[in-house]
Amino acid sequence: MQIFSKVLRDTDVRVRFSFPTHCLQHLDFAGNNSVDLHVKDSSGELRVIRCLKRKEDYDKPVLSKGWLKFVADYGLRVGDKVVLHREDDQNLGSQFRIEAKRRINLAN
Repeated sequence: MQIFSKVLRDTDVRVRFSFPTHCLQHLDFAGNNSVDLHVKDSSGELRVIRCLKRKEDYDKPVLSKGWLKFVADYGLRVGDKVVLHREDDQNLGSQFRIEAKRRINLAN
């Protein structure tokens, strides 16, 4: 199941990645303001990326620790797209998969 997809903006590739609040229903914070997501990337590597809920008036979620390494490893830029999926397994529980899709410019 796709949790979100987003075209990257400048803040997403330089600082942290924010995504829609409605996606929080797919994450288990267990009463905390952060959760470490164990996600597989497209090469099958397991990564840990921290998701935080902001402590402001609303729980806007952001990916922080581990996110910028993912950006650097994949050479992501503004305009590229990131998709996060959750896959439920009876034996293993919820697992996450993240994929990056490069924006392609077709020059004439």
